[in-house]
Amino acid sequence: EVQLVESGGGLVQAGGSLRLSCVVSGLTFDDYCIGWFRLAPGKEREGVSCFRFSDGSTYYADSVKGRFTTSSDNAKNTVYLRMNSLEPEDTAVYYCVAYYGMGCKEPGDYWGQGTQVIVSS
Repeated sequence: EVQLVESGGGLVQAGGSLRLSCVVSGLTFDDYCIGWFRLAPGKEREGVSCFRFSDGSTYYADSVKGRFTTSSDNAKNTVYLRMNSLEPEDTAVYYCVAYYGMGCKEPGDYWGQGTQVIVSS
């Protein structure tokens, strides 16, 4: 059974940082990419980042480039999203998603349950 379990969300002031974690189990890492996307009330779903296990390559949305970093600790089966210089506009529920293949192409194959991030001004 494939499982993705997010953690690390919370309330933070603007300019602060959070690190989200996604513990992944039940799949062969090299066959997948792990992406983070976010969903905020009244806004469209936004893909934030993508991490490809096979070569460690990454992708970031323009809205978070330079502020967010995705990485993995394969020994812990965990993918991280480090979020710095947070802005109120980053407030959303963040989900990690497993995508079979070489890129994070919607709709994704397996989803986590989401973790709430609230950035206060």
